[in-house]
Amino acid sequence: MPTSANHKPLQAHYDVVLIGGGIMSATLGTLLHELDPNLKIIIFERLGRFARESSAAWNNAGTGHSAFCELNYTPQREDGSIDISKAEVIAEQFEISKQFWSYLISKNYIDNPKDFINSCPHMSLVFGKGDSEFLRKRHAKMIQSHLFKGMEFSVDHDQLREWIPLIMSKRKETEVLAATKMDLGTDVNFGTLTRKMGRFLAEDSNVDVYLYHDVKDIDPRPDDKWWLKVKDRLHQKSSEITADFVFIGAGGYALPLLDSTDIPESEGYGGFPVSGEWLVTHNPELIAKHQTKVYTLAGVDAPPMSVPHLDLRIIDGQKALLFGPFAGFSTKFLKEGSYLDLPESVNMKNIRSLFGAWWHNLPLTKYLVQQVAMTKVQRMQHLREFVKDAKEEDWQLKIAGQRVQIIKKNAEEGGKLEFGTEVVVNKSGTIASLLGASPGASTAAFAMLQVLEKCFPDKVENEWKEKLIEIIPTYGQKLSENPDLTEQSRKYTKEKLELDY
Repeated sequence: MPTSANHKPLQAHYDVVLIGGGIMSATLGTLLHELDPNLKIIIFERLGRFARESSAAWNNAGTGHSAFCELNYTPQREDGSIDISKAEVIAEQFEISKQFWSYLISKNYIDNPKDFINSCPHMSLVFGKGDSEFLRKRHAKMIQSHLFKGMEFSVDHDQLREWIPLIMSKRKETEVLAATKMDLGTDVNFGTLTRKMGRFLAEDSNVDVYLYHDVKDIDPRPDDKWWLKVKDRLHQKSSEITADFVFIGAGGYALPLLDSTDIPESEGYGGFPVSGEWLVTHNPELIAKHQTKVYTLAGVDAPPMSVPHLDLRIIDGQKALLFGPFAGFSTKFLKEGSYLDLPESVNMKNIRSLFGAWWHNLPLTKYLVQQVAMTKVQRMQHLREFVKDAKEEDWQLKIAGQRVQIIKKNAEEGGKLEFGTEVVVNKSGTIASLLGASPGASTAAFAMLQVLEKCFPDKVENEWKEKLIEIIPTYGQKLSENPDLTEQSRKYTKEKLELDY
């Protein structure tokens, strides 16, 4: 992939500037190039290759989030009923991503889908009578939706030993467990996928890709365009350019860049950085006994992103098992960021939000302190709740990526900590930023369609609509209301992505 050394000099003006070389910018750049190949588009990435931060394989769980196993997407209401509305939304969003990737395969923009996506059953597992009853009710509710057709439920130890032999080993027959299993689940290497898209954009499209380039400041101009200061990190030179449209997809650095724009929509936003760690094994005997992703319920006061899970991973053709995540804390907003990121993000516009979020989330602060102080021995004790006879020598600690959770203004609490993904757009639709962490990469195609709809509404409704439907065949339709369309979509993506569920 090219660096600044083999590029022509920066032009003075671009139609579109995309900041960050992660899956979001790669997705938006590909979409815009397909919709209008004549657009002058440039991508700036501060590091030496695409997908070095949040999109990197080991910096996320690699779960193709479809709400098959994530219990926090199906809360239990006060009356005991289960709300699956968010689960249906998440499931539909991942189907959109699969359609987008299938289109890229069909156009030969990327190849070898097994390099980045593989079938991997998704399971939920709970312990004890109360949680088992919750899971039973959840299953009964979910299979009423065709989006979750085929989901299995069991409390039978013999069945569970067939599904998850590693977890069921050494368990007492009297122990109460329950699990659901969905064979449509996937394991996704978002880093490889992003680099495939980045290679297409850099080598086979009209899009300019500048690595080792860091956008330092963004300011509005009187003519409704944007001025950007860009630093060449290799040659320590700065340049100034202008753009009609800017997308900030810079992971944790999206927050300070958004703040530099001074748009009213950015006021009150703050960020709370959370790092992660995994226990990982490459032991083939253990891997052979666990060919699935298993999620359980989050602990008391734990954030949703810290839901414990034991996952099969397939990275660069090699299988491994991953357990975690264990939360950590750093003042950096990126894994390769600065320890000054958090203090420098505090200003008069967001200090009330930050204080309010901290004050109303003291249990979370306590939880993070406990997590940071954990030893490997203590982490192994948590793993043994899943794998009873786990041996310390089989598992290594691996540092994951940095996440910046959104803190927003809230009338009642001053500030509120959010755990979702949010697109912030100014009134004129000339600048957009993606904030937040989960479900993140899995919903990149949906999130970038949102950017198009908010920033280019006339084009989306008119000249781009036919092409959008070619790229996303179900665009504009709700899969949750159309069983036949859902089946048709899944059949199409299964073939194109070579899934073998």
